[in-house]
Amino acid sequence: MRVCSLIPSATEIICELGLIDALVGVSSECRWPPEVAAKPVVSAAWLDPTVQTSVEIDDAVRTSLAEGQSLYVLDAALLDALRPDLIVTQDLCTVCAISSDQLRPVCPVNAQVLSLDPHTLGDIVASVRTLADALGVTERGAAIAAAMQATLEAVRGAVAGRARRRLFVAEWIDPPYCAGHWLPEMIEIAGGIDVLGRAGQPSHATTWAAVLAARPELIVIAPCGFDVAEAARRAAGFGLPVPAIAVDGDAYFSRPGPRLADGVRQLAHLLHPDAVADPGLPAIPLGTIATAHQS
Repeated sequence: MRVCSLIPSATEIICELGLIDALVGVSSECRWPPEVAAKPVVSAAWLDPTVQTSVEIDDAVRTSLAEGQSLYVLDAALLDALRPDLIVTQDLCTVCAISSDQLRPVCPVNAQVLSLDPHTLGDIVASVRTLADALGVTERGAAIAAAMQATLEAVRGAVAGRARRRLFVAEWIDPPYCAGHWLPEMIEIAGGIDVLGRAGQPSHATTWAAVLAARPELIVIAPCGFDVAEAARRAAGFGLPVPAIAVDGDAYFSRPGPRLADGVRQLAHLLHPDAVADPGLPAIPLGTIATAHQS
């Protein structure tokens, strides 16, 4: 089977299923595992986050959505030349990828379109199974789903009975966006209380004043689309009067795939380091900035 994946999470799942050779095309945002960088790119966002500030990116996204414009460009000619049997996309978030409605008018003849739209951790586990079924590797999908669930339950058990700590996870930082969809669940399993997020609902903009008024004990900087170094760089001048730490939101929090289970482990370690071992994921503490701000 020949597969085009237009979403990074599906690309990760396909590779985890052992089917990287079936991938004939990906999006420009598919960066894991590193080997997929050699695959033909069939879709890309017209925004360039490397040269725009967080405010400029947010403004551009809001304007495009208000005007009904797509954030992505699809190479229809390349897609047709690749002759995929299956194209995987999503309808969950207009900011995240080409939607199935945008894709169908230019979809190659006989290609099947599979849209994965998880809102919760349970949905994500189910999407792993759905994609595995579509690719004819049902047992592999079941094993990956079981491993995810086992990790989540192990973390839940490790923090059971401990006092929950108040946490704000920033899915964007300027303006700040609270946690949405599966992230509040991740926080709950990790032994935290999400001070502003809404489980199963989209992330929404707030203000840093509202964040601080909610009295978080810890702020985790995990902006969608950025790794830990870029997250830390963009948050460096904020001077929040609360302990803060930057993490790799792009890899372990934003993408609805198997690595979210590792993100839960990291959150649990940050909240309850004596109960959950450090999983070794990248993190950059920003606490010295908060101290300087307070003084």
